[in-house]
Amino acid sequence: MRRLRPEPGVAAVLLAALLFGAATPLAKPMLAQTSPWMLAALLYLGSGLGLWCWRRLSRAPAVQLAPGEGRWLLAAIVSGGVLGPALLMLGLSRMPASSASLLLNLEGVLTALLAWFVFKENFDRRIALGMLAIVAGGLLIAWPAQPGGPTAELSVLPALAVVGACAAWALDNNLTRKVALNDAGFIAMSKGLAAGSTNLLLALLAGADWPAPGTVTAAALLGFASYGLSLVLFVLGLRHLGTARTGAYFSLAPFIGALLSVLLLGEPMTATLALAAALMALGVALHLSERHVHAHRHEPLEHSHSHVHGAGDPHHEHAHAEPVPPGTRHCHWHRHAPLEHSHAHFPDAHHRHGH
Repeated sequence: MRRLRPEPGVAAVLLAALLFGAATPLAKPMLAQTSPWMLAALLYLGSGLGLWCWRRLSRAPAVQLAPGEGRWLLAAIVSGGVLGPALLMLGLSRMPASSASLLLNLEGVLTALLAWFVFKENFDRRIALGMLAIVAGGLLIAWPAQPGGPTAELSVLPALAVVGACAAWALDNNLTRKVALNDAGFIAMSKGLAAGSTNLLLALLAGADWPAPGTVTAAALLGFASYGLSLVLFVLGLRHLGTARTGAYFSLAPFIGALLSVLLLGEPMTATLALAAALMALGVALHLSERHVHAHRHEPLEHSHSHVHGAGDPHHEHAHAEPVPPGTRHCHWHRHAPLEHSHAHFPDAHHRHGH
């Protein structure tokens, strides 16, 4: 029997899933007070401004991206910060929050497909079977209650909008992986400020009204927790687990959202919803129980990121001009010498080898 292992980054992603999963049912009532696009703008502005205040109060150092990384971050902002939330709010305005929450599991599937076939992360049969189970659950949710009937179009189009949001975030996740070794708070703050400002401008141009102060405050606080802090934790997961595995762990978020929708909004627990949840739970369980171990070789590598010495990490045993106490987290440009060994690992920044 395979057991879960306390790999680095897992706790961060699970907490990120909890925070993000709560966003869908908590945002649903706000759609009665404002437009989907305006709500998306407020969520991201709350995220960006909240993280900006956090970084100022904690006196976080300035961040300078490596050459070429700015383009990856900008593309991630457009995909995940502008298109994703707008499509989600559009779909959420016309379908139950519980169904929309579970349908968001497709983000993990699309994230993995891009990671595997475009960005060349490794995968095995266990992970592929888990993805198939999640897809089956998503199809159950999106399928019209009365195929061919007068409500079929109305039930499919909102689901397609949520699927579009999943695709936008899947691309965002893979692009963010390219800059994940940088300060996670800076990355999340940049996304929040840029995406929030863009969505706000588009919402105003589309004729959206500014909501009441109470709605603005609630949306900003929800955005800070469910989009801002959640994204910081998600980026930390990307560093340690790789894109596809982080997406798989993050797939717990829809279950949390669906459960809260039933408990807080009084939405019905239908047989279709229960079966979809069971299929998706099976897929996530297959992902969480994965154990990937084999002999592999690390080629020479030079880069800069935050790391710790003396923590049983063979990848960071380099020398320093000035001594660094064991266990002290620090950041500098360093070189990894060639290394060949065998241990359980994920496709993190130091394990992007072929198979």
